Amino acid sequence: MNIGLIAHDAKKKLMQNFCIAYRGILVKHELYATETTGRLIEDAANLPLHKYLSGLLGGEQQIAAQIESDAMDLVIFLRDPDSIDVNEESVHQSIVRLCDIHNIPLATNLATAELLVKSMDRGDMEWREMFK
Repeated sequence: MNIGLIAHDAKKKLMQNFCIAYRGILVKHELYATETTGRLIEDAANLPLHKYLSGLLGGEQQIAAQIESDAMDLVIFLRDPDSIDVNEESVHQSIVRLCDIHNIPLATNLATAELLVKSMDRGDMEWREMFK
């Protein structure tokens, strides 16, 4: 499965810890991340992944394009609701909207991310292959 990983600055350490904790599951899949988040994940969890531009330079739009073309199977977007910039909000809402339109599971917090990754490991997400 193709998994998109995005994290606001205040959630990057949480994303690193999440990837370390679930490395055994994540390593079996294709991972995509924005530049800074991807670099931090590579360093902390030693996971191979495809890095897009930094979120502010268009990385989130690149992930959104993959969602739009149905090339993403799951998105983990650890958002910090207390520090959302008005100018960035449209991009964030676009990712949420595209996941809804294309029926792509989306986690915006740690609890949901854990549920989705564990579900994926059990094989509960195989419907995505049939859906495509």
